[in-house]
Amino acid sequence: MSTYQDFLQSKQQEADGSGFAPIWLPDWLHGFQQSLTDWAIRKGRDAIFADCGLGKTPMQLVWAENIVRQTNRPVLILTPLAVSYQTLREAEKFGIDCHRLIDSTVSGKIAVTNYERLHHFNPDNFSAVVCDESSIIKNYNGKRRWEITEFMRRLRYRLLCTATAAPNDYLELGTSSEALGYLGFSDMVTRFFKQETKKDCLGWGRTKYIFRGHAEEPFWRWVNSWARVCRRPSDLGFSDDGFALPPLIESEHVVEHATLRSGMLLAVPAKGLREQREERRITIKERCEAAADIAIKHDGATVVWCHLNPEGDLLERIIPGAVQVAGRMPDEQKEERLLAFQQGEIKVLVTKPKIGCFGLNWQHCHNVVTFPSHSWEQYYQAVRRCWRFGQTQPVKVSVVTTEGERGVMQNLQRKAKQADRMFEALTRHANEALHIERGNGFPEKETVPAWL
Repeated sequence: MSTYQDFLQSKQQEADGSGFAPIWLPDWLHGFQQSLTDWAIRKGRDAIFADCGLGKTPMQLVWAENIVRQTNRPVLILTPLAVSYQTLREAEKFGIDCHRLIDSTVSGKIAVTNYERLHHFNPDNFSAVVCDESSIIKNYNGKRRWEITEFMRRLRYRLLCTATAAPNDYLELGTSSEALGYLGFSDMVTRFFKQETKKDCLGWGRTKYIFRGHAEEPFWRWVNSWARVCRRPSDLGFSDDGFALPPLIESEHVVEHATLRSGMLLAVPAKGLREQREERRITIKERCEAAADIAIKHDGATVVWCHLNPEGDLLERIIPGAVQVAGRMPDEQKEERLLAFQQGEIKVLVTKPKIGCFGLNWQHCHNVVTFPSHSWEQYYQAVRRCWRFGQTQPVKVSVVTTEGERGVMQNLQRKAKQADRMFEALTRHANEALHIERGNGFPEKETVPAWL
């Protein structure tokens, strides 16, 4: 029979997350990859925020292999849809024993599964967990985030890997810290941020969080105590030889709409999400036809990103040879089509960013057609499926928009600049880590009521 003390223990974050000296660092890792992996193994609970194409998969596989050799117990790697197959291919390439799991049966020392299947597994069966494309936990109110954090907190060794750690706001770093067992989200906000409300002439105000006075530099130093960032090898003091990106050619195609928004005499930028959604729906035909014309003219493989189901269905019909991956499909069918595109069996892929823009390597494709959205992370990841280290050709990105969606593009540009500032700050303070542990030890024993 469990006691109240057992209940409290089950809710506690693991306090001891220290790692150990690496047992195995293979020569086939690049110098900067060895440096990051060495640090991550010694740290034990940490995050690697490395850009697309810098080899997060081999680094996490080596990290997992070291945990297996140290504990002699399995490690679980969680990936987005279809990325598990990619991880298995990388493991086979480097001679690492790795198996894909689809149910609660654990086989092998390193197990890979999709986030969608996490509920099948018991954390007590593993010694460590790796979250590939860990920005999936950025939403501090999301159900998926709570599920992953609850799973991770009972494991001593934890690793987060992503290129977009906090795509919308610095506050999103709090969810990564909490999943690793350091400061919880609320603790982080209280320590480093304060609320600021700006009101307009009508008295309406919008509240946002800003850094407390003199708290910005300590914040970045604290993040560097549990995370390392790398956009290029030179960020860590290594040569960038072999890691040069080809040109990125971005173009914007503004479509004239035949139907104006309700009550409008002219096409003017939409204000607010409601008007932008209306703008998007009344221009589906015009935008899809423009996107189809661009895709048809492209040579080689092309990926077309959409956001609405009617967009995807129409694009699939009017683009010759196009194949759609839609949310209504079973996960197995989605994986099958995503892998077919990756292997060159499909020339034109139509899908939504939230389905296929995370983790997949599409260096064989250098043509991207997309509609804008307010998610900078989705746009960045969608482009980076193709424009990543290892790509040999210039990548063409065609953004099909309308006059009413000018504000959306401006918001994307603002978020891109904010992301650049975050990476610059983390790089600048990389050697000034400020350790702020989340306290779990209490000097006095709790008093249990007599009725319990």
